[in-house]
Amino acid sequence: MLTPEEWEAFSLSLRVGLCCVLISLPPGVVLGWLLARRQFRGKLLLDGLCHLPLVLPPVVTGYLLLLVFGRRGAVGGFLENTLGLSLAFNWKGAVLASAVVGFPLLLRAVRLAIEGVDPRLEQVARTLGAGRLRVFFTVTLRLAFPGVLVGALLSFARSLGEFGATITFVANIAGQTRTLPSAIFTYLNQPGGEQGAARLALVSVAIALAALVASEWLARRLKRG
Repeated sequence: MLTPEEWEAFSLSLRVGLCCVLISLPPGVVLGWLLARRQFRGKLLLDGLCHLPLVLPPVVTGYLLLLVFGRRGAVGGFLENTLGLSLAFNWKGAVLASAVVGFPLLLRAVRLAIEGVDPRLEQVARTLGAGRLRVFFTVTLRLAFPGVLVGALLSFARSLGEFGATITFVANIAGQTRTLPSAIFTYLNQPGGEQGAARLALVSVAIALAALVASEWLARRLKRG
């Protein structure tokens, strides 16, 4: 049984993970198509920048987010002054941190899925009078959808385990930014907190394993298709 505080961290982690996927999908699909179907100057640089969070220490990612989206940052100051939207030390900032860290996994899955779609099918649809957008939604995206779903599941699973960038950018505030990893960290720094940490660790493992198994199952179906 989880305590009310643990349920709060659990529900916040799910909310952050779902919001992370929702805001990552549109740019992930667009960039995945761009990298899979187009050749342009600076493509390697763009690809490297998109995958940079995979190799950067999460604390560095969180620090950069704090510089840019913090209250004194160029983007963060603008959002707060014009829209009243504050990201630093807020659960919305946890969504942004998780989205940035998990975006490379989503992008790679989407790109591979689109590369697996036969371009000749798109050409046939164009010759039959379909416009570019209609071809994209009815042919390319429809055939690549299992891969897109795999990327979304991987991004969700990654968001559940995100700790370094999140705690650097939004801290560890109970009821606001304390997700499952932060709650586990808090328990481990308290006397007698081992049981609570173990409970939350089991919950994290169960959710992450379910997401990974689902993504692997979908990936195998994609290969067979």
